[in-house]
Order: sequence, then C-alpha cells, then structure tokens
Amino acid sequence: MTSRAEQIFFEVFEPLPRQGPGNLASAERALALCADLPASPRVLDLGCGSGAQTLYLASLTKGTIVAVDSHAPLIERLRAKVEELALSARVEARVGDMSALDLPSESFDLVWSEGALYNLGLVTALPMCAGLLRPGGYLAFTEAVWRTTSAPPDVREAFADYATMGRVEDVLPIIKESGLSLIDHFDLPDDVWWDDFYSPMERQIAKLRVKYAGDAEALAALDEIAKEPAMHRRSGHHYGYTFFVARRG
Repeated sequence: MTSRAEQIFFEVFEPLPRQGPGNLASAERALALCADLPASPRVLDLGCGSGAQTLYLASLTKGTIVAVDSHAPLIERLRAKVEELALSARVEARVGDMSALDLPSESFDLVWSEGALYNLGLVTALPMCAGLLRPGGYLAFTEAVWRTTSAPPDVREAFADYATMGRVEDVLPIIKESGLSLIDHFDLPDDVWWDDFYSPMERQIAKLRVKYAGDAEALAALDEIAKEPAMHRRSGHHYGYTFFVARRG
C-alpha cells in the first residue's frame, strides 16, 4: 500500500464507529456465556480499535479493562472517550503490538478480541491468549470464517492476505489444542456489518470523494476501499464472523 493510499485508508477508517463488524447485542450474548466471571473481572481487549466494544464491556461489567491497539490515533480517540465518560479509573487504553505484549501471564479473567486475532493467526494467537488468562478465565473472540465452499474468485482474492481463514469446524480444534475448552459459538448477523461499519464507511467515502474531487490518486484509493462493502452486499453470504467463547481449565 503506497503512503498516499494508506493516508486515504486511515481517513476512511479512523472516524468510523467501529473498525470491523460487531454490535452491543452480540457482545452481550458472548459475555453471557462467561457465566461465572468475578464480580469485578480484569479484562483485556486486544485489537480494540477506537474502542466501541471496550466501552460495551465497561457498561456490561464492573471490572477494569486494558485495551490495546497498534494504531495510536485510534487509542487517542478511545482515551478521549474514556475521559469524557469518566471511566479513567477503570479503562486503560494503550498503544501496543499483539505480538509483543508487555503483560504478565495469568493476569486476566477475560480476554476479548473482535476481528483482530487474524493479525497473528489463531495458531499463534490462541495459546498466547490462554497464557494471559487466570485458571478458569474466558477467551471471547470473533473470527472471519467461510460460510460456503463456493465463494467466487474475487471474494477469495479479497481474503488472500488471510491464507489460514477456514470454516467454523476448522477453528474448533485450534481452540482445543491451545488448552482451552469451547463454551459455545454463534454467527454474527448481517446487520453488524452495516449499522456501525459499512454504512458509515460508504458515507465517509462519499464525503471524501467531494474533498478529493479532481485528485485521481485519492479517488482511485477510495474506489479500491469502496469495493469492500460492495462485495459484501453482493457476496456476503459466502463469509462472515463467528463469535467463539472458550475457557481455560
């Protein structure tokens, strides 16, 4: 990705309510599967983005949350929101790399990650998460999966950078091999792609087309980004996100 294309990418994604699919109802459903968390759990949110789910967790629990993302502007946005909501005593937002976390092992009751563990790959990410959990702690994460075996070539190509993406049945043995026991899993509904993600994205793209009218390079970058929601509108039944909840023994 060229530096200019990268600039346009962040201009599209940084202001969005979320940087990936998800919503409060799905977070509530996943959290309900973590049946006997402590009254004030210690929570780690990995790949938190601008923190939509971090704030959900703050509203749904009485615990403390460490929220980590590698993109500093998103962390600054979350910090401002935490300050605005008077949550600074409970929520710490920090810039960090998931592959090099400076966090003590067995120190969290719940590790949460929505759409971010693919950055490491589940074979690497799940044992790492398991090591951060106290015995009896929970891991809740969403993962992109194939829903069919007949996705057209352009859809397969769109996920080419995630070569290990599989189906739900491919994820389950990785969970087990990571020393975790599956509690349950459920598919996210299609509206989680649109309400706080693709619909705001398309509005932001339209706004930036006006801003960059006459700038061929910027418009080409916007055209490229716009392919993502268009593809989902056309072929989204071939893939989706599944929420997995597992527990360390």
